[in-house]
Amino acid sequence: MKGAVHSGVWTMEERAASVLRPLPFEVPRQAGALTVSLDHPRGAGVLDLGALGPGGAFRGWSGGARDGFTVSEEWATPGYLPGRLAGDWQVLLRLHRVPPEGLPFEVRVDLSRSAPAPPEEELPDPFPIGDRPVRRRLPAREGARWFAGDLHAHTVHSDGSLGVDELARLAASRGLDFLAVTDHNTVSHHAHLPEAARRQSITLLPGQEVTTDLGHANAFGDIGWVDFRTDAGSWFAHAESAGGVLSVNHPLAADCAWELPFTGRRPRHAEVWHHSWFDRRHGAPLAWAGAWLGGETLVPLGGSDFHRPEEGRPPGQPTTWVLAEENTPEALLAALAAGRTAVSRDLAGPLLLRDGGELTALDAEDTVLVRPDGERTVVRRGHAVFPAGEGMHRLERYDCETVALCG
Repeated sequence: MKGAVHSGVWTMEERAASVLRPLPFEVPRQAGALTVSLDHPRGAGVLDLGALGPGGAFRGWSGGARDGFTVSEEWATPGYLPGRLAGDWQVLLRLHRVPPEGLPFEVRVDLSRSAPAPPEEELPDPFPIGDRPVRRRLPAREGARWFAGDLHAHTVHSDGSLGVDELARLAASRGLDFLAVTDHNTVSHHAHLPEAARRQSITLLPGQEVTTDLGHANAFGDIGWVDFRTDAGSWFAHAESAGGVLSVNHPLAADCAWELPFTGRRPRHAEVWHHSWFDRRHGAPLAWAGAWLGGETLVPLGGSDFHRPEEGRPPGQPTTWVLAEENTPEALLAALAAGRTAVSRDLAGPLLLRDGGELTALDAEDTVLVRPDGERTVVRRGHAVFPAGEGMHRLERYDCETVALCG
């Protein structure tokens, strides 16, 4: 069957005019599958890849992680959604990096009458419950407890190396109660979360990392696809109206720091503690957090931004703790929205928990409690209780290294 070919050379001027470029093609009724392949010199520049289907509906995104994908009515490459084929389609290219001499490219669309068989996925065995780390004894109030998790992780549905089950197994093996799976600009992983969670005995929270050149944000909840092509205020409105939570990600991180404006209200949630905060004696994320809402209370979150095991930043470093009624996606999301969070460097490190007007410092001997107004109190016991004020509190070591946060 006849497909389509788009080729040429992208220029810096074209990128400056519009970073996102749609390339149209038509899929006839008799097609059983479509395969898109992108060819460009990766050493010279970066093109991100995605697709819109009939009616302009979102059908997938893989960014720079893939050079091609297949979609049929029954299955699709991770990052993409199966379903209806016939109609007008668009390949989406984001001109992420274009050198002065230009970036040559070719996009080829191949159509077939029958769909190829889906690739086989070998699911890992569940991690034995008895081999998981022993839970810490934490203070709790009637009807609620603190659950340990990670709010930022990726799979093969974007630029991670593990399948959903593999990632869930890894998080469970580290003793986490929950994990948010936040693949870039896609929701194709959401359909796989419930079964993987059941098999690996861990709660998987649906998420997506809304990703642009000028900033990233995590949208938590099963809220449908958030259109990254719109402004950040629209992301916030989408998440809130659908019952989700939007968090600004790694606001000071290298080439993906937050640069996007909000008109009116701003999100209260922010990934203050990200792996890029590699020296926590430096207070730049805390200074940003203090200025972000202009006096309103910020809800601090943490995320490992896990992509692959060999990077050495496993799920749970840092750990986000959530005070919730039960360990379900719905209860965790409600607790996040209410701001009942704390962040520690890992599952075993010093911890600062807030419940109402009371702060509890655990395994925190010889640290310093720093209140929002700058007042400091030395903590000499492993378990100590203090009154809480409004705003973000933290524990520091003697050398000013932050070891725990809470809202």
